[in-house]
Amino acid sequence: MKFAILPTPWSSTVDELEGHGHQHVDIDDNPDVLIYHGGAEDFPEALPDSIQFVQFAWAGIDALDSAGILARTGTRWANAAGLYDDTVAESTLALILAGLHQFARVTPDGSTKAAIEAESRYLVEDMTVAIIGAGGIGTKLIEFLAPFNPEIIAVNRSGRPVAGADETLPMAEADGVWERADVVVLLAPLTAATRGKVDEKVLNKMKQSAVLVNVGRGPLVVTDDLVAALDNGVIAGAALDVTDPEPLPADHPLWEQDRCLITPHTASTPRFGRRRIAGLTLKNWEALSDGNQMPTEVDVEQGY
Repeated sequence: MKFAILPTPWSSTVDELEGHGHQHVDIDDNPDVLIYHGGAEDFPEALPDSIQFVQFAWAGIDALDSAGILARTGTRWANAAGLYDDTVAESTLALILAGLHQFARVTPDGSTKAAIEAESRYLVEDMTVAIIGAGGIGTKLIEFLAPFNPEIIAVNRSGRPVAGADETLPMAEADGVWERADVVVLLAPLTAATRGKVDEKVLNKMKQSAVLVNVGRGPLVVTDDLVAALDNGVIAGAALDVTDPEPLPADHPLWEQDRCLITPHTASTPRFGRRRIAGLTLKNWEALSDGNQMPTEVDVEQGY
């Protein structure tokens, strides 16, 4: 296999693939595979005819899809689904706990201590956690949640049972989930069907004591509706690793909201991609060479 890496080579990825007998080449030297870890703006205008598939280094590729890149005919695409399951699930668990424990309300002088003590909640208190978009990350999160023994409602596109969940529902039946959950975790990809999924109507269905955690994509939530819900006490809090817009402007009201904890899209970091993408590329190459669908091949119509 001849492979190229753009926008810039990752030396550890090159070393690992070359260690398996494959050859690193420039994009103009007829590679079989392109490993791509950049944004839509840097993607090549045209790909060599030799390219058999493009391996993206990210699980979420909605920005590339929105830019029309996936619509190019004659190219097969693979994302990095599964590559970040454990790291993102760990970060999600941290956000759940931080939201329930009111970490966003901590002040240097300790003046909010009484309020935090009065309103903090704990996963061990017979909680119900709804995971919207329960794929690989959601399955790993369920494993991490197991010691706390919450009830788990998993929601995915098909309704196919998710390991460890007490109940699994298809996305089409999610309307009955919001009012049941103490914690709502958003892990869904961004598609036409999921954009703006959590709006004023959904937020008003949630428990007043509920916490919303978004580690999926910022536009899953209508930001203005979330601001209003937090300001008016419709829900107890939010913990966000992704926002819309992203990053939030310095003067955005969410920064002033003491019931909202925001992290800067760091649920996983690029170094994990650099460490793991070679192995995934090899799995996809082997499947393709055997005439099979690649394990992380993108369904262009679905956008993931």
